[in-house]
Amino acid sequence: MKTKVKIQIMNYFNIQRWVLFLPVRMFSKVFSNIDYSEIKFRFTAFFVVLVSIISLSCKEEENKTEKDNIPPNFLVIIADDAGWNDFSYHGSRIQTPIIDSLAENGLKLERFYAAPTCSPSRASLLTGKPASRMGIVAPISGRSELSLPDSITTLPQALKEKNYKTSLFGKWHLGLKPESGPQAYGFDYSYGFLHGQIDQYTHQYKNGDSSWYRNKEFIEEEGHATDLITNEAIKWLEEEKTDTPFFMQVAYSAPHFPLQEEEKWKQPYNGVFDDPTRRDYAAAMAHMDHSIGKLLKALKEKGLEENTVIVFLSDNGAMENWYPDDQYNGKFEPHTEMGSNLPLREWKNSNYEGAIRVPAIISWKGNLSSGTSEEYISVSDLMPTFLELAGVEKIPESIEGQNAWPVLTGENQLWKNKIYIRGHLQESLIQKPWKLIRTRYLEEPSVHELYNIEDDPEEKHNILEGNSDIFDNLKNDLEAEFAKDAPEVNLDLIQ
Repeated sequence: MKTKVKIQIMNYFNIQRWVLFLPVRMFSKVFSNIDYSEIKFRFTAFFVVLVSIISLSCKEEENKTEKDNIPPNFLVIIADDAGWNDFSYHGSRIQTPIIDSLAENGLKLERFYAAPTCSPSRASLLTGKPASRMGIVAPISGRSELSLPDSITTLPQALKEKNYKTSLFGKWHLGLKPESGPQAYGFDYSYGFLHGQIDQYTHQYKNGDSSWYRNKEFIEEEGHATDLITNEAIKWLEEEKTDTPFFMQVAYSAPHFPLQEEEKWKQPYNGVFDDPTRRDYAAAMAHMDHSIGKLLKALKEKGLEENTVIVFLSDNGAMENWYPDDQYNGKFEPHTEMGSNLPLREWKNSNYEGAIRVPAIISWKGNLSSGTSEEYISVSDLMPTFLELAGVEKIPESIEGQNAWPVLTGENQLWKNKIYIRGHLQESLIQKPWKLIRTRYLEEPSVHELYNIEDDPEEKHNILEGNSDIFDNLKNDLEAEFAKDAPEVNLDLIQ
């Protein structure tokens, strides 16, 4: 079609040139003593230049159209156990200038919910549904055989419809063997560690098992995990073709224990924090922030910044402390003060806001306005949102999350998102402004708590009494969600 248009343009100007040169030919017969060859030459040169300009313009328009038809890239950056109060854009004394810049130029998601622990959050991200549906309600640990089921279409698998290249760097934690690693679930390339925690330098799991790998094989490398993950991600990005869309997940081990940072990262926090492990935690955050800056710089230098949706989040809230006992053969001292979730309540593992309401940012230059969103969004909503933006037509029926793009852009003013989150000790149902938490016991009746998290985000006032209608409705919804979870994690409860 475009070639036909160009031929028509050329034919048009050939006719116009003949018409314009007709007077020249007529006058040349009357005024035979006048040399019109110079005039003819100038006319010819003019039309050659004009046609060239139009041809180039058509080519530029063609290239622009082809570029506009390329779906966006997706870069998801995940911090491990970073707390609400561990970022300077949230007022922390820990300085995170790169993430602050991302927050300033992107959209801060101030009501973004994940699971209470690592594996469930990552499972929900990649499947678009509560991880409890797959029997994943706690970190996959030890030598567990548990992994993502292969019967559910994952985000990278669904993106294959649009020919996305997919990669994962860093923490996997959804299968502890190479054969149940990322490549079994749609990732073309993967590198990092399979377990939930590692020694940052030996890259071994707490019981001594191998964890560091590339694709389907364990490997051994020297270097700090944060640096290795960043460098490998940048290398892959630099080799990626710009005409092929990609999904890239970069999941850091920072600031998860054990904390092992060089003095250059600790030095700025000497005297800032009294507890040395809080200082080391801050150093891990600073190291990660600097590394994210290198990654974003590589993205920009590759010319991919404007067509890449960037999401940053923490997989759950911060840990208060860590007492390693015999982990890592007794190599590490107790970490007596780590992250901070203030002003939110409690720590990782619970279903209170400090554990499940996590720092999150989304940015897409030129397509999403900067600012702050207070809409209630879940990690399960990312997959359907990405698939919609990518133009995927076959949306997996297994997805339970919602496409959040209309609410992020302000198109949907009637967003009513019901969020179900289950941990291994509690579960919660959130429907703005209410939040119901149920704590389960094996030999005692369950305990319920009801909060208005708009008026009481710190969850100080349980308002169960006096709100029986609200409680009954939420309790019924929670029990209906709980019944959908995998049978192996649904033990009978004492009512």
